[in-house]
Amino acid sequence: MRLLRTIAVFLTFTSGAAMVAAAQPARPVPYALPGTAVHELRAANLGRDYQLFVSLPDSYGTSNRSYPVVFATDANYAFPVIRAIAARAGDGGRHIGEFILVGLSYAKGDTVGYSRRRDYTISPNAAEKAVSDMPGRPARFGEAEGYRLFLDQVAMPFVARHYRADMSRAVFVGHSYGSLLGIHIMFTKPSMFSHYILGSPSLWFDRRVAFQREREYAAAHRDLPARVYFAIGEYETLKPGSRDARYNNEHDMVRDLELFHRTLSGRGYRNLRTEMRVIADEDHLTLAPLLFTRGLKWALPGAR
Repeated sequence: MRLLRTIAVFLTFTSGAAMVAAAQPARPVPYALPGTAVHELRAANLGRDYQLFVSLPDSYGTSNRSYPVVFATDANYAFPVIRAIAARAGDGGRHIGEFILVGLSYAKGDTVGYSRRRDYTISPNAAEKAVSDMPGRPARFGEAEGYRLFLDQVAMPFVARHYRADMSRAVFVGHSYGSLLGIHIMFTKPSMFSHYILGSPSLWFDRRVAFQREREYAAAHRDLPARVYFAIGEYETLKPGSRDARYNNEHDMVRDLELFHRTLSGRGYRNLRTEMRVIADEDHLTLAPLLFTRGLKWALPGAR
């Protein structure tokens, strides 16, 4: 009897343990976006490594054709958002043409803020009043040209070699500092991209140095072969006396962009095509998804 009781207790314990084990959730695995790849590239001119996130359109595996390529800055945020927009709003190429998406991520080992402030800005002068978010490293700005060379000489040729990419239809997408980088590229080598989608550009940066770059370009060139879509949120302006926190409190970015766009349009460049939209009920932080959707429909219209 004692032996039977011992066996019964053992069976009760082991079956209970099995039930507890079965109730435990399976060990989680990292979330991955299907049909995507990550490539790590060396920017020898900068002494840094960057990752490219790549997403292919649904029809890529069953076709032999080449696809336009969308290069998006701030990839940690923009890549999954644009990818979802392409799948949902694109509707299989009906409303937005299918494309290869390349997300331009930040330098490995750097914080997001440190990497983008350094790589996307066009002048080092803001460093004097900036506070670094990387202990032991001073704030750095103004390396957009070095980053542009990395894109032109390393990242874009890599995509052209490894994917069926139509590089004659390369689209640049940037927001805020990312748009400042796009403006730098446009005034340095506009042919790098066929279309520029630029949202809320930081034209205030370094006492509006982008306006100086525009004047320098106009003095040396008779044409600007580029197609540019500008967008900004209506709240990205100043409204003294308003208690609405969505309004800017320092820079009137709407006024700056309107002036920048008007100046560009007035140059009479034969091969420049621009469009500008002030989007209602959006601010600096909420604009990006609409910028992506409307900009892609403008640059890569679908079959409908």
